Amino acid sequence: MTGAPALRIEGFVIVSAEGHLADASGMMPEALKFPGDQRFFSEALDRAALIVHGRNSFEDQPNSPKRKRLLVTRQIASLAPDEANPNAVRWNPAGASFEQACAHIGVQSGMVAIIGGPDVFAMFFDRYDTFWLSEAPRVRLPGGEPCFPGVPARTPQQLLAAHGLTAADRILLDADHDVGVTPWRRTK
Repeated sequence: MTGAPALRIEGFVIVSAEGHLADASGMMPEALKFPGDQRFFSEALDRAALIVHGRNSFEDQPNSPKRKRLLVTRQIASLAPDEANPNAVRWNPAGASFEQACAHIGVQSGMVAIIGGPDVFAMFFDRYDTFWLSEAPRVRLPGGEPCFPGVPARTPQQLLAAHGLTAADRILLDADHDVGVTPWRRTK
């Protein structure tokens, strides 16, 4: 029997006008936090079966401790429990495949939310079913951290398109600040 893949891979990021997800210090500034986008992000993560992120990315929400997650790291050989969080597994992609990591944490179906950072986003470029690119075009973060490797030489949109994703209609999340999210979907 054939059907849709058991896991749907979806990426989530909000970026400044330059395509940055953090300021020059590597932190997400308050200037990139908008209630409409934060609500959209939180509701999406509440639907996720698994969250995947690096050491500097996290969502800091009330439901965060309840969510299963893979913490991408080079500090271990393959897979190890995270002593600080019983719902988390530390994962080194050089030592275990994504499928092995999912099996280890007990997730075989549902939405997998990739929430950063740049190298983690890039690991899944050719696997995303949808990438939710939120943009805050009035926010400037000079010297900030690009959302993907290859930015600013190419825009986030150019990189998503280069990996087979196509933009759908933008959803406005905050009219006062022109913040919106565009779903980039895999074209089959």
